Amino acid sequence: MTTDLGGVTKTVERNNRRTRWFHAGVYLTVLVLLFTGWWLTLGREGDASPLPELFGTSDTDLHNVIGWVFVGLTALGLLLGWRAAWTLAADSVRFRRSELRWFVRWPAALVTRRFGRHEGHFDPGQRIANVVMILLLAALIVSGVGLYVVSGGPAFVWFNRIHRWSTYLFTPVIVGHVVVASGLLPGYRGVWRAMHLGGRLRATVAERVWPAWSERRDG
Repeated sequence: MTTDLGGVTKTVERNNRRTRWFHAGVYLTVLVLLFTGWWLTLGREGDASPLPELFGTSDTDLHNVIGWVFVGLTALGLLLGWRAAWTLAADSVRFRRSELRWFVRWPAALVTRRFGRHEGHFDPGQRIANVVMILLLAALIVSGVGLYVVSGGPAFVWFNRIHRWSTYLFTPVIVGHVVVASGLLPGYRGVWRAMHLGGRLRATVAERVWPAWSERRDG
């Protein structure tokens, strides 16, 4: 159903305000870290990028400061939102045999919008992306802190390798996440509202992408 009895388009709230603000803080800090990190990785440390010039600092210093901000934000999120974090982790690793059909239909559904049914809070593709992003972000945090506290030696070399390779792997995953979450693909058109502008999206979009969640929400 797309409208109520008054002819108004029906919408549902997918994420609450606290979740949306936390998500915004995460992606803003991650984007800054990716930008400055790649700038340094490409050997441009001697040439300040436009971003740190806004704050009168260097790419290295900005990367370090935002890195600690991200660590603090993550710790705060786990402390205050441990139930939501547990739900995210638990649902992201739960797969059902019947959902194999979702993967079979997924490539065509990106255009046709006819996704296979699944029973999770997140669709199976989102669950895989969640697990990969969480593991890579954990590796980046641990290796980043290690690079900050260790001045040299074999440990520094290993932390640097882990940090670099985690960045290489994380970048295409986050690009794919942005493409899907922004609704650029027809199958996911409209899902961006789940995390922006009040967190309300069309009920028809929610029913198409997260059918079981929509049914549980409606009772």
